[in-house]
This record gives sequence, C-alpha cells and structure tokens, in this order.
Amino acid sequence: MAAADFDPVAHNRAAWDRLADNDIEWSRPVSPEVIARAREGEWSVVLIGHEATPRDWFPAELAGARVLCLASGGGQQGPVLAAAGAVVTVLDNSPKQLSRDDEVAAREGVALRTVLGDMRDLGAFDDAEFDVIVNPVSNVFCPDLTPVWAEAFRVLRPGGTLMTGFMNPDVYLFDEAALDRDELVVRHRLPFSSLDLSEADRMRAYGTGPIEYSHSLTEQIGGQLAAGFILTHLSEAPHHADVTAQHFPAYIATRAAKPPST
Repeated sequence: MAAADFDPVAHNRAAWDRLADNDIEWSRPVSPEVIARAREGEWSVVLIGHEATPRDWFPAELAGARVLCLASGGGQQGPVLAAAGAVVTVLDNSPKQLSRDDEVAAREGVALRTVLGDMRDLGAFDDAEFDVIVNPVSNVFCPDLTPVWAEAFRVLRPGGTLMTGFMNPDVYLFDEAALDRDELVVRHRLPFSSLDLSEADRMRAYGTGPIEYSHSLTEQIGGQLAAGFILTHLSEAPHHADVTAQHFPAYIATRAAKPPST
C-alpha cells in the first residue's frame, strides 16, 4: 500500500462499514431500556473504554443543549443524549455506523440528525452551532489532528465544551502478536501508523480493519490548547481488552472549554 496514493478517509470508511456489518461492540445500538432510562434522566455515555463520562462534565441542564457527537456513530452516545433531551447531531465517516443511530431514532421515536463526513472538515456546520461536542475514542483513525481541534473550536459557541477520548500513544510501542499472548514486547517507534507496517504484518495485526495512527500528547492536549481551548478536566482508564491494563492507562479523556469571550 503506497502511502502517497493512500486515502485514509475512503479506506477507513470501508473498514468501519465492514466492522459494523460484523456487529462489533462499538456498532451495537443501545437497547430500548437504555433509552427509557435516559428519558427519565438516568443516563451515561462513554468517552474511553467502558468508563461513564462524569455527569459534571456536561451542562447542568442537558435539555435543549445542541450536541455534536463527533466521529461517534454506532447507535450509542447520540441516541442516549437525544433521549435525555439534547438536540443531537451525529457526524461519522461510516454510513453503516450512522445507520445504527438512525435505527435507534426510528425505533424509539428519538429526534436526531446524522451527517456523513470526515472529522477534520466540519464545513457542514455553522460557526458557534453547538454547545457541546462529544468525541469518543476515534481520532486514532485520523492522520492529522490540527484541523480537528480548529474545526471543533469554530463550531462551538463561546463557553461551549469539547469532551474527547483518545489513546495513550505508548500503546503503540508494543508488538501486536505479543499483546495477543498477554505479553508486552516493545517493537515500534513513535509516532506509529499501521500504514507503515509491511503488508504481511498489517494484515496479521489489523486485517482489513481501519488504519490507525498514534498521536502524541502534544498533538492531543497541546493541540487543543493551541486551537484556543482551556483544559478543565482530565481522566485516565485502562484498556478494556488487552494486557496493557495491568501496567498503565491506555485511555485518556479530556474536557476543554472554548473561552466565553471568544
């Protein structure tokens, strides 16, 4: 696979459509019971792993809040927040992931909007269109984060909130086959991209799945600050499915605010 000719948006769109067809964990729509509880005010969504995002990261009154679920298709966060009273838009690169949100909306009579697109280009939205952006772990599939933070800043109203989850880049140091054996074997240099692996190694470790990119904390947290955000909260969690959980937190979540005077 020649990097110069590679289109990460097209590749990862097709890869995520296949994952959705295979009913992976992050493509399973929430149940009617989850939606019913959300309508009663009992709700939670995740940014990292299986950790519920703290409720105090959200506005005290969610009803009527304009929420963008960024790269967050799969029939999970968006429908829950809509059932809790938010005015929700879900943007995702995968039509099949978005179809899960549409499925829950139709099944439960929940109003939400789905938009197909690349998280680096939010041109479908106006300046200051949203009060909150919810961005679960997804920028690992994006080669460049600078436009993500710039666009998020633009589409948030002054005083608005960006909540994002991302991978600790140290996860990508380790040999994938060894992780499957519950061993930590340092193999790769950072920054890492699965696009740089040989075709045989990539197929062995990732199959036909999405291309992944490590991003440094400078790109993740420093990038948000450089875009103009003010960091207000940070939390960490172990990976929910591999041996790194025994040694260090593989997930990081941040809450950042756009200054009210912007």
